[in-house]
Amino acid sequence: MTRQAGPTRVSRRRFVQVSAFGGASLLVGCQKSAVDDSNTQTNPARRTDLPPVTHRKIRTNGIDMHIAEAGRGVPVVFLHGFSELWYSWRHQVPAVAAAGFHAIAPDQRGYGGTDAPADVQSYSMRHLTADIVGLLDALDAEKCVLVANNWGSGVAWACAELYPERVAAMFHLNIAYAKRGDEPPTAFIRKFARDHFNFALYFQRPGVAEAELEKDPKDTIRRFRYALSGDAPAGTVEYLFMEKQAGTGMLEGMPNPKQLPAWLTEADLDYYAKEFSRTGFRGGLNWYRNMDSDWRELPKIGATGIKQPVSYMGGRRDPSVVYAPFDQMIAAAPKLRQITFLEGCGHWVQEERPDDVNKELIEFLRREIGSRGSGDRIT
Repeated sequence: MTRQAGPTRVSRRRFVQVSAFGGASLLVGCQKSAVDDSNTQTNPARRTDLPPVTHRKIRTNGIDMHIAEAGRGVPVVFLHGFSELWYSWRHQVPAVAAAGFHAIAPDQRGYGGTDAPADVQSYSMRHLTADIVGLLDALDAEKCVLVANNWGSGVAWACAELYPERVAAMFHLNIAYAKRGDEPPTAFIRKFARDHFNFALYFQRPGVAEAELEKDPKDTIRRFRYALSGDAPAGTVEYLFMEKQAGTGMLEGMPNPKQLPAWLTEADLDYYAKEFSRTGFRGGLNWYRNMDSDWRELPKIGATGIKQPVSYMGGRRDPSVVYAPFDQMIAAAPKLRQITFLEGCGHWVQEERPDDVNKELIEFLRREIGSRGSGDRIT
């Protein structure tokens, strides 16, 4: 059964997805049953037989990129999003490696141990996708499977359209494929934002968001993670995306939890805070500052469709799922295998529900890659 939506609903969907999380963003027979809310998870099972995660730097597309990796076989590349790091995939990398694949989680351009060029234009989608292709070249890999969340999904969807021969399959968390708009993203966003706060618009002016977010990186990460998670108080998402007035900062209205949810520890926050205290947030913010130029320079993104096998998993409480243009993804991706919704889960799916993600991801890899997972190449 396909759900049809009227023009207002479709416009609101696109507004929230484009303005909040950038990049390309099933309610039909292939939809899987949602995982019940009682299936909450704190931490994945702590196995002692998982392969060790190692770290190194790879030269790609003119920058040095830090990667965390484990295992051997077909490359499975994990792409994080805004305010995240390779560390956001800490539960997936060893599990996928143990399943017989080469799991690789980079700090993307501007993040963590990867270079952060000074020029804003260095963070265009043309560069971000070329970084991934260069990574594959450095690994002597013809193709890979892309696993992505948040802005990482924008990069993955774009890679599939710009470099289809390098992408074997994709597994997306929360961010659905979206068609190319008729006008630059910020112009579209302004029509709907009016006098309300908007993340993407707030991030456009260099220095403003940096000053707020870098004042206390640990507090920033703590609030942002909690506010967009399935543990946030009811009404938080509606306030942040539909009700909050312009002229305020990003963190205004984001609750500061007295106690962290079980899936996020103080040690996790310390890791993120240490990295962002060193690098700042400018690199990730610059991705947003290229939204309009990406639209002008890369008309293929959101226009050519997705030929690779795709699996999608989303948290029911994530705004990018609530307002996602699923009808566009269904039409553009004929090899869309399944959709799974996780009740009570928010935007940080791989951290909030690692066991659910690992189980479905590994099943998807084995179906699409099969025994080739123990080899070195996808033929």
